[in-house]
Amino acid sequence: MTFIPDTATILQFAIATFIISITPGPDMTLFVGRALSQGRAAGFACMSGAFTGILIHTTLVALGLSALIVASPQAFLVLKIGGALYLVWLAWQAIRHGSAFSPERKRGAANTLFQNWATGLGINLLNPKIILFFMTFLPQFVSPHDPHAPGKLFFLGVLFIVLALPLTAPMVIAADRFAGLLKKNPKATRVVDYLFAGVFSVFALKILTAQAK
Repeated sequence: MTFIPDTATILQFAIATFIISITPGPDMTLFVGRALSQGRAAGFACMSGAFTGILIHTTLVALGLSALIVASPQAFLVLKIGGALYLVWLAWQAIRHGSAFSPERKRGAANTLFQNWATGLGINLLNPKIILFFMTFLPQFVSPHDPHAPGKLFFLGVLFIVLALPLTAPMVIAADRFAGLLKKNPKATRVVDYLFAGVFSVFALKILTAQAK
């Protein structure tokens, strides 16, 4: 099928998605924290909202950057350089500051599933780092001259959710154990930080050295 990238691209994308999915951040904090305070259904509702946000980001990237790819490969090159610098910055932040994972157990008035979904959507859509990430992350897996770029970009966005779901859902199901594990094992969390930094440093180098196809 024309909208499915080659096997090598999918493999690289899967590795990056795995690292992203297991790296603690605002989304994961929300999922696990809400599961701890209001139950698994609330955690899954927040997770669904965040995944909806990813679909929205993906659609915007596919529609907007696809036109940029076709119309101006030079502009796309500038975007890739910006993306490489952004990934290097993410890697540096992970090493310097570590993961921002601090789920709370505070009990309060329970939100409805829709409110939890909306919270997950909001934390995803209003996070500028996520916007920049998807603008720079997805396009590097598609050739700037590929006529099927929009379909491939959207496919990769959906694949991101498919690959992330089996990694994220168990964290919500086992919220207590997962949160306790990271709190009791800061070294394990730092290993994740360095994995994150290493993988995205490699991808940054890949972007900077890639030749337009």
